Amino acid sequence: MAIDRVISADSGGDREEQFNTALRPKRLTEIVGQSNVVEKLSIAIAAARQRGEPLEHILFYGPPGLGKTTLANVIANEMNAAIRVSSGPSLTKQGDVMGLLSNVNTGDILFIDEIHRLSAPVEEFIYPAMEDFKVDFTVDSGLHAKTINFPLKRFTLIGATTRAGLLSAPLRSRFGMLYHLEFYTIEQLTSILCRSAKLLELSYQDGTLELIAARSRGTPRIANRLLKRVRDYAQVKGTGKLTRDIVDNSLKMERIDHLGLDDLDRAFMKALIQVYEGGPAGIEAIAATLGEERDTLEDVVEPYLLQIGFVRRTKRGREITRAAYDHLGLIVPQSKKESQAAQPELFEEQ
Repeated sequence: MAIDRVISADSGGDREEQFNTALRPKRLTEIVGQSNVVEKLSIAIAAARQRGEPLEHILFYGPPGLGKTTLANVIANEMNAAIRVSSGPSLTKQGDVMGLLSNVNTGDILFIDEIHRLSAPVEEFIYPAMEDFKVDFTVDSGLHAKTINFPLKRFTLIGATTRAGLLSAPLRSRFGMLYHLEFYTIEQLTSILCRSAKLLELSYQDGTLELIAARSRGTPRIANRLLKRVRDYAQVKGTGKLTRDIVDNSLKMERIDHLGLDDLDRAFMKALIQVYEGGPAGIEAIAATLGEERDTLEDVVEPYLLQIGFVRRTKRGREITRAAYDHLGLIVPQSKKESQAAQPELFEEQ
């Protein structure tokens, strides 16, 4: 059920990434939002270019779909450097990393996505590469094993992670700059959609892009995906121009409401209300009720419901809030009203 969700912030695969690459900004001045991160990066890049040195190692962390990969490519463009891209799960042994590092030139950028998923041997192997720009590479094994000290050219490692808490302290401490990416406002997403619509040569009525932005859960990747769906619908069901009716009907067909909630989000809340009387209920119990994996609910469904205040976590489990009842058009049971009045939500122990 969670697979292929339109409003999932995770990447939709190679075809979607090719579509998004054409829409991504190429320079810092083109980036919308993340103003604090962009300002700090612009200063660091300007200083490094004046000194003729590579940048310090950089770590971007935050929810998926907010532009970590985009920022890495923008930095490479600003530094006039080549970028080599890999991911934590694909680097399973030291030889995989050695193949990347041996081809890196001075000032080049090595981008590792989902860096928290590096295996322990690989992680330890890159420590001296990050600190001293050299690695000890073991050739052969057993009696014939020998270690070669391999010097590297000065490069910049950019890591990206959706789970900074899973990074080991030694790895985290080796990054000179750590930046947290935040969710985007509706106004910022509308600006991103304006740029995307211009690049796609897509005409639209005033106010239509705001409707898409409001359903994008604060995430540019979701905004561009919805724009693509609406564009297809407008092409087949209309004249190709985005109108309010076209946007509303297209997103209604995708079963996405005005807050960006889909069937799985609503099923999660209704399970809490109808089966567990509003909670508290454990995540394992909810997952069993919905027939979903616990990780899917914790990583994909819960974050946004927590962000907009429809669900709260307590020491006893998950609970639904009054705002969720209102959104679903349901009446808060009298027992729940008394319970919530007796236990204020503020400063609830997590």
